[in-house]
Amino acid sequence: MADKETKEGREVLVGEIITYEEARNILESGDQSSADKLAKNQDTPPEVLYYLADIGPDGVRAHVAANSATPYQADELLVDDPFDEVRIELARKIGRIIPDLKPGEASQLREHSIKILEKLAQDQLPKVREVIAQAIKSSDQAPKGVIEVLARDTEASVAAPILEYSPLLSDAELKEIVAAGVVGEALAAVARRRQISEDLADAIAGTLEIPAVAALVANKNASIREETLEAIVEQAKKTEELHEPVARRPNLSVRLMKRIAGFVASSLVHAMVDNSEIDDKTASALIREAKKRIEIEDFESDDKADLREKAFDFLNRGMLDDEFILECIAKNRRPLLFNCIAVMANLNDRIVEKVLSSKNGRSITALAWKAGLKMRTALELQQKIGLVPQSKLVLPKDGLHYPFHENDMERDLLFYSG
Repeated sequence: MADKETKEGREVLVGEIITYEEARNILESGDQSSADKLAKNQDTPPEVLYYLADIGPDGVRAHVAANSATPYQADELLVDDPFDEVRIELARKIGRIIPDLKPGEASQLREHSIKILEKLAQDQLPKVREVIAQAIKSSDQAPKGVIEVLARDTEASVAAPILEYSPLLSDAELKEIVAAGVVGEALAAVARRRQISEDLADAIAGTLEIPAVAALVANKNASIREETLEAIVEQAKKTEELHEPVARRPNLSVRLMKRIAGFVASSLVHAMVDNSEIDDKTASALIREAKKRIEIEDFESDDKADLREKAFDFLNRGMLDDEFILECIAKNRRPLLFNCIAVMANLNDRIVEKVLSSKNGRSITALAWKAGLKMRTALELQQKIGLVPQSKLVLPKDGLHYPFHENDMERDLLFYSG
């Protein structure tokens, strides 16, 4: 059976046309239920809806604001309504209308809707602005001025949908917004856009904001220059939140993959390798080097016997090489480093410690040679472990080779064996 209401002492159908006078009588009677139904009903005459918008109670005005049959004159009253829910409902309705409006629509309807939209986009209540932003975020028919206002809103919940989805924002405008200091979720929203140019990627990366940089690297449609990726990878060394995004970034160069494998978890190295198109030999080398690094990081002991035993274990497993030693240097694992070089050079670890503490570039170079290391590793030992002064460093011959005769280097080490 159809819903019924009381009107002047008799029952009437909800769909029955209500006159202005009858609507006033319902309001004056205090019949809230009937007033609500009038406000919701699309068959209610426009002048009645206007009347309800003007003097109806809060809840009734909210229903009028949501009613698509409400005349625009009433909407213009409601856009400044003191009751928040009224403006929120009006924002929802206008938000439904605007994306479907075409330039050829009746000019009066379009002008009215845009006028209301412009006011709502500057409402003091963030929720109202948020409703508008969500409604028009993907529309190419939304007024450009409103999009620009919402994109620069101080509330991330308002700006973020526009910054992430609006097709009306140009690359230049987005770079300007980033340069103006947008932060947090709003900046991350820019980084998640469907298309990111190299210049925009540079601007986002330059902020050093971790969530935004992570979103940028995770965005497979973002065009990122190699040098920008290099800077992000350098940042990721000290920032665990960036480990997974950089490791899972598609189309990484082998050089960058090697750098990333030097600090991320083993599982991420495997994921990076699986996601790449590198050959099996390179993939195996990356995984092997990552495994070495992780074993170094996981080994903790101050016991000399433990360190010596671990060093022999590494030697027997074929793990002790230049890359291993360079990893120990990078992580400043000095006790383990001393013992590994000792077993590589077949020397007592006490001798190795004396040489590496001597600040003598020639002696440290001889020690590296004795351990079977390359001259470039000898230079790293001088600089980062031995702390040899710059003027006293022994440099590679022709940029690659040991500059001394083998007999001379053997003699240099004998000095420390007494």
